[in-house]
Amino acid sequence: MNPTPSVLFICQSNKGKSQMAEALMNLHAQGRVRATSAGTKAAVGSAVNSESAASLAEIGADMSTGTPKFASAGDLAAADRIVIVGAAAQLETDDPEILAKTERWETVEPSHQGIEGAERMALIRDDIDSRVRALLDELSR
Repeated sequence: MNPTPSVLFICQSNKGKSQMAEALMNLHAQGRVRATSAGTKAAVGSAVNSESAASLAEIGADMSTGTPKFASAGDLAAADRIVIVGAAAQLETDDPEILAKTERWETVEPSHQGIEGAERMALIRDDIDSRVRALLDELSR
């Protein structure tokens, strides 16, 4: 890995979960890890999920200025680690180097239990936050 490891967080739209993971890693890592995010079917030109951004603001992380972007082949190649956040995104590659550095986080989805709004976002945020902290610990060894 590079002296400053890089992590690319991916979700489908790059409007919510991957942006949350990027912002949380940047909050906790304080420059020790370079975090970016992208989507497999990014809603380029749109805004991030306002409920996600509000949930992060509650704990001091900021994704409010993020903009959805597409995960390019160059982004995938440049990352030391690739984390697919949630079940919706599908990474379409058979490149063994990309696959070897890729993992998926099956995050909670409270809406399946009828939990919506701010409570839903807080549960998703807390799940992603604990996973980000564990990854940061791993990368900091």
